[in-house]
Amino acid sequence: MKIRIKALVFAGVLLLKSAFAAEPNPEPVTLTAADGVSVFGDYYKVDKPKALILLFHQAGSNRGEYTPIAAKLVQEGYSALAIDQRSGGNYFGRSNETVKKLGHSGEYLDAQKDLEAALDWSSAAAAGAPVILWGSSYSSSLVFLVAAKQPEKVAALLSFSPGEYLGGSATVRNAAAKVRIPVFVTSAKDPEEIAEAKKVVSAVATSSKTQFVPTLGGVHGSSTLRQDRNPKGAAENWQAVLQFLNGIH
Repeated sequence: MKIRIKALVFAGVLLLKSAFAAEPNPEPVTLTAADGVSVFGDYYKVDKPKALILLFHQAGSNRGEYTPIAAKLVQEGYSALAIDQRSGGNYFGRSNETVKKLGHSGEYLDAQKDLEAALDWSSAAAAGAPVILWGSSYSSSLVFLVAAKQPEKVAALLSFSPGEYLGGSATVRNAAAKVRIPVFVTSAKDPEEIAEAKKVVSAVATSSKTQFVPTLGGVHGSSTLRQDRNPKGAAENWQAVLQFLNGIH
């Protein structure tokens, strides 16, 4: 009996070690935007990745929004960079280092420079792998502006809860009309958000586009993939996202 108990304890220790070893350990990255602002991020690196995904957070947030999401992406074979944009805050129990150093939270459109800094950085980091933009709430609108401006650098785009958050009645839709790469759009399980997402995805200038409407559960932004924020629908949303990603390469 004692031998068996010792064996079980040893096996449990091995399982714990294995679980901790499986946790991604991101590398800290500091980028410099075109106007000189320092942009802080976490780089989740995978050997021979299927793609490099650039992860951008929602308003009042930071790269901590993506901690469990990046872990899942790594498990699926994707490298990822999650940054603190200059428009953000202290959601998810973590401070936004970019905002902290800047001294204030900036405007949504100002954060476009941060997304572009990440895209510039990805050219070397991707080492030939496709680069994918991924945005949440206001950044899910900004990714259309970035992709329209530098289409040669972007292989695909995922947008979680987009809308006309950037000023003007059709700023995002006008940018979407210039996007010809595969696009995935989703939103909360909310009629208004679904309708806003539909307006954006309808403007995209390619037939390779998907609007996923959650049936079990959906919340605003990329948090729809977090089990702690969307316990009923996270798995369903992940299935749709991975189906889209697997179709790119």
